[in-house]
Amino acid sequence: MAEMTQSVGWGIVGYGWVARDYMAPGIRAAGHRLVAVADPGAASREAAEAEGARAHADLAGLIAEPEVEAVYIATPNHLHRGAVEALCAAGKAVLCEKPMAATLADAEAMAAAVRRTSAFYGTAFDQRHHPGHAAMRAAIREGRIGTVTAIRIVYACWLDRAWTSFQGQPNWRIDPAQAGGGALMDLAPHGLDLVDFLLGEPLVEIAAMTQARAQDYAVDDGALLIGRTEGGALAQLNVAYNCPDALPRRRLEVVGTKGLLTAIDTMGQTAGGSVTFTDGASGRSVPISFDTQASPFLEQVRAFGRALREPEARAAWDAERDLHTMRLIARAYAAAGTPAGRDAA
Repeated sequence: MAEMTQSVGWGIVGYGWVARDYMAPGIRAAGHRLVAVADPGAASREAAEAEGARAHADLAGLIAEPEVEAVYIATPNHLHRGAVEALCAAGKAVLCEKPMAATLADAEAMAAAVRRTSAFYGTAFDQRHHPGHAAMRAAIREGRIGTVTAIRIVYACWLDRAWTSFQGQPNWRIDPAQAGGGALMDLAPHGLDLVDFLLGEPLVEIAAMTQARAQDYAVDDGALLIGRTEGGALAQLNVAYNCPDALPRRRLEVVGTKGLLTAIDTMGQTAGGSVTFTDGASGRSVPISFDTQASPFLEQVRAFGRALREPEARAAWDAERDLHTMRLIARAYAAAGTPAGRDAA
């Protein structure tokens, strides 16, 4: 079936920079329609209207839009629960940004709402949809690198107090009440979810250390996490808000008994990057081809829309799996003894 026949009417709750710069273009590129936006900020509503969407100051107005079938939630983390519960009750399909919530208690309530209403729900782990990561998963499943022994991830950026996302909006990611944590809460969920995506099994053990080393705010600006899957693969994640953007800071390695897969600059919102295979016997490296033009947001919109139209495809979206990832985050903060994570433990 052609993509255009799959056209979905979307709403967006929280029209900040990620929604404006990545999700809205992904909706259009997929042949879907951005019907309406809900945001309390006048500047955000004006930006949405300039793109042809109807704008509402509250969620009720968006819910009342009959053309809105699926809703992307991109609010600060502490507002996810209320939006998910209301949208599930209204019968809308929901794609909620990661992490699921600012606290584990809110994430548990969100998963309960999905179970209670049987709503179609997904967490926006867009890295599952990067074509480079899909190519890596295919190579792993083909046995190209043998038995996977370890995954190593560096996912970092520079996020200081002065950073503003859109129209001078405050940086809510450094507010523990709104975000629930810092670099660990924001960036580690992608890596934890990628372990599950690439290997087909989640981490079951986790430990972590956090730091507040370079930035002058209340949440962690860096973290190291280690974990192990049920099958025995080890994972190591370094996430940070204290790495200058000009430095190499986005690297994903999957080590196996027969070789190594390395992805450079694939983690993030944009298309491209590179993936290579290094042979464990000869040491020779060769590139692995993938679609370098399709962004993970575009592919995510396509996949969610396809599953909305074809329920048999919904198995790829799992609130209980995403709740497990949230529990890992809570356990990581508890292991680190970081105050920002205690209310989520």
